Amino acid sequence: MSDEKTTAAADLEAQATASSTTLPAPNNTHLEVEKIEAASIASSDYEHSEVEAMDAGRQADLAIDRVMSRNLVKTASEAGTLKRTETKSSRITRVLTRIATTKEKLEPSPVPEQNLDEGVVGWEGQDDPNMPLNFPDGKKFLLLFLISAITFISPLASSMFAPGVSFMNKEFHNTSTILSAFCVSVFVLGYAVGPLLLSPLSEIYGRRPVLACANVTFVLWQIGCALAPNLTALIIFRFFAGVGGSACITIGGGVIADLFHPEQRGFASAIFSLGPLFGPVVGPITGGFIAQRAGWRWVFWVLLIASGVVSCGIECFNKETNHRVLIRRKTEALRISLSRPELRSCYDSAGPPLPPRTVLLNGFMRPLKMLTMTVITPLMSLYMAVVYGLLYLLFTTITGVFQKQYMWAPEITGLAYLGVGIGFFSGVAVVAKISDATVVRMTLANGGVREPEMRLPACVMFACFIPISFFWYGWTAYKQVHWIVPIIGLIPFGFGMMGVFIPIQTYMIDAFPEYAASAVAALTASRSVFAAVLPLAAPAMYDKLGLGWGNSLLGFIALAMIPVPALIFKYGKNIRTKYPVKL
Repeated sequence: MSDEKTTAAADLEAQATASSTTLPAPNNTHLEVEKIEAASIASSDYEHSEVEAMDAGRQADLAIDRVMSRNLVKTASEAGTLKRTETKSSRITRVLTRIATTKEKLEPSPVPEQNLDEGVVGWEGQDDPNMPLNFPDGKKFLLLFLISAITFISPLASSMFAPGVSFMNKEFHNTSTILSAFCVSVFVLGYAVGPLLLSPLSEIYGRRPVLACANVTFVLWQIGCALAPNLTALIIFRFFAGVGGSACITIGGGVIADLFHPEQRGFASAIFSLGPLFGPVVGPITGGFIAQRAGWRWVFWVLLIASGVVSCGIECFNKETNHRVLIRRKTEALRISLSRPELRSCYDSAGPPLPPRTVLLNGFMRPLKMLTMTVITPLMSLYMAVVYGLLYLLFTTITGVFQKQYMWAPEITGLAYLGVGIGFFSGVAVVAKISDATVVRMTLANGGVREPEMRLPACVMFACFIPISFFWYGWTAYKQVHWIVPIIGLIPFGFGMMGVFIPIQTYMIDAFPEYAASAVAALTASRSVFAAVLPLAAPAMYDKLGLGWGNSLLGFIALAMIPVPALIFKYGKNIRTKYPVKL
């Protein structure tokens, strides 16, 4: 049949060639453009070898199409009536997929397959549609968007209250600057406690139920904050809201590891990291206007509404992605349906299963093991803790600096955070572009062997931007140079921090893919302690040293921390292989 079609196509093409010598060629430029676009889209979805392997019947169809296009003449108006078959959502998904996937692809790591003859339950094959790595791109990016949305609102709550502190002080008759700062930073202290509890639970019981319960906790405590009768109650309610709000930040890293291949995780982490970094920037901008116009309590009512809507969306569309949990559920179902109690998950070691109490205890201890029994995790956690602490120190002091130095009203003080926000936006654009491409390039140069440390080369360059901001911002604000100058001085900090935050978090996910949530929990807990404590020292430091030398001290600290990612990049592989830790 294909031979007949090929012969017919050849005859038609010969006739068209003969007729073209006597007839003028039709003006089908628009058709040729459409075919070129279609061909480019098709070729982007197939490897070169796959294109060459297309069957002869398909080639014959293309030949017939070419003949038809030569003899078919349409006006521009007729061509304009052609309707596109793509929907808007499919176009968005295609664009995101092209951005997330580098031109050069790496061979995916094999997933453990099922072998019931040996009593092992696993995936039905490398292309098992139930495997989260094989989810359609639309589902992957929907889950990533939902997690990123709540991850934006939770950090938003950490700083949104900052411009309203002065109004709260008047209502509660508070004169302590330390309590005022702690009322803001105590939310981040909840970030230090929550991950140590929630990340192990997500690796044992699944991402979905833990995230759902934590989101409900976060939403409900906003009501307590809005109705707080005194400062003590407000601090307590803010702490528990932070515990619930920490789940999305911790579990998000695990979801990325569940859904995306290594060459796509840099882009996914860049999208996910917008929340933890942009949230604290947008918070003071919106919080200032809300506190000034509607009162400081309405800050929490707005957070209640926003978090409630997003949490409902997550509950409706979220899916379980934890590989171990999915196979464990499948194993339990097959034990009952096949009457084979000896079946075990492919992710479990041979032998009798551990008691639930032991599994839970091991899960709770895992982040602490990473912080105390490995070399890489505490070094990375310390570096991120210092940088993140400096970020929140800035967030809790920028309001006072611009109100005192430049006489800004509370409602517009939040606009001073735009400098950091511009830096964040610039940084994420650069990191999303180079992170995965760098890994693929270095992997190919390394004979196809990928190492987690390949995420870190750009970190040193980005880290150099962080101390620049403290010298620039501190001395220009101290000298009361025009307000735009210190705001511009905050841009390098945002740019550098994004270039450090994303690669380090992605590095931890790549280094501990099976326990990504615990790895991110170790990072989150340590940096949250610094973010909660460092702002408390800011008033005394600025009183003693002033804005100029106080910020210079912070700049020197950031400068001293630059070698950390360089050392991990050079020696990280040797440390991981020589000193493995059983988690």
